Amino acid sequence: MPLRSIALVVLTALLAVGCTAQVPGRPRAAKVVKKEASSETIQVRGTDNGAIDKLAATALTDIDEFWKQSFQASFNKPWKSLTGGYYSVDTADASAKPPPCTQKAADVEGNAFYCPAADAIAWDRASLLPVLQDRFGEAAVVVVLAHEIGHAVQNRMGITPEAERREPEKYPTILTEAQADCFAGSFVRNVTDGKSARLDINADSLDKALGALITFRDPVGTSPEDEQAHGSAFDRVAAFQDGYEQGTKFCGAMSVQNRTFTQRAFTTTTDRANGGNLPFAQMLESVTPDLDGYFKTLATTAGKTWPSPRAEAAQTEPDCSGDQGPVAYCPADKTIKIDTKDELPLLHKELGDYATGTLIATRYAMAELAVLGKPTEGEQASAAALCLAGAYTGAVFTRKGSEFGLSPGDFDEAVTVLLKFDYAARDVKGQDAVDPGFARVARFREGVFEGPKKCGL
Repeated sequence: MPLRSIALVVLTALLAVGCTAQVPGRPRAAKVVKKEASSETIQVRGTDNGAIDKLAATALTDIDEFWKQSFQASFNKPWKSLTGGYYSVDTADASAKPPPCTQKAADVEGNAFYCPAADAIAWDRASLLPVLQDRFGEAAVVVVLAHEIGHAVQNRMGITPEAERREPEKYPTILTEAQADCFAGSFVRNVTDGKSARLDINADSLDKALGALITFRDPVGTSPEDEQAHGSAFDRVAAFQDGYEQGTKFCGAMSVQNRTFTQRAFTTTTDRANGGNLPFAQMLESVTPDLDGYFKTLATTAGKTWPSPRAEAAQTEPDCSGDQGPVAYCPADKTIKIDTKDELPLLHKELGDYATGTLIATRYAMAELAVLGKPTEGEQASAAALCLAGAYTGAVFTRKGSEFGLSPGDFDEAVTVLLKFDYAARDVKGQDAVDPGFARVARFREGVFEGPKKCGL
């Protein structure tokens, strides 16, 4: 029987991709439960009555109540709670009973899913939810379960497995997964707005929870037409943010006609061989002149003279103008100083080449703001720099020809560095960063999809 899964990912993938880098001074994600749901509210079958299932039951209670309030307003009919129930599966127990849509308990290992045939949800309480909680905080468990209920919402909208088989071009998997992420974002916004009786998700918890969506991305180079495609990290976070900002009606109206997916398959053997990543030195040689050309065009279009900032190597973190991180715009001599020996090469190795490209792009953006006479200090400048870096990225994504281009996975690397670090959002003095990471990604996305005019130029 078909099932609607958060991802076909096993425990080893979770262990391999965890958040290894933390923003200095940022507290660990807080507990999200204010008040546990009573056992009579949501009955979990197969539960051991442990802490992880209590968290799941509390989250599912709130999610169900949210849809009781939102479904009627969004789709003009009442919400029907799941009739098939909720299943907690101990995949470490060979004698555990299998939930609907599976043949054996081991089929659930490392997974959570919605089974439309039974109108039920199941999760692995042994090697999924506890690992999510440990790696990404309690809010990650909430996000995953809200995503699965999102598939139940689709079922009630008429987006059933049968409909998908009849019209695969209308309901490709990558779209239905994005819509479920969008619905999850709508629910989480309800929580962060203080409308939940049982849950409380703050900015730090949300940033960390989005690491789960990044983990549950498709392997780099997966075609968006793949029948199992769930979306890239960028596309999944983007869908979640759209739901968070636009609400359930927006999510319900998502279609292949109005949705842009950045996910791309590998098209060259070279890209496939290196995973879409250039070596550090080659990336610098490629991206810096390309950035210079892009921002020169913006400046000259505005009637300004572009000074072509020199990109200079630094042996340690640049300190020419405040602590901007491993890449800095130095207004005194109009240079871009790049740490080529310490942190930036390490970030390049850990996160990928376009993490490097994103950080450098924001410093060229600061140079652009200076040329245009715009503020280079304060949160407004930080937001504009993020947006301009996104506008550059969007331009590279859509261009054709032999110029510097994006590889599969580059958007994911951008969203990862923006969530994990605030470097890209520091102003020319190294202060007033846009925070949290969720907001940094949002400003970057505005530039990607709406271009430099959205950035206040």
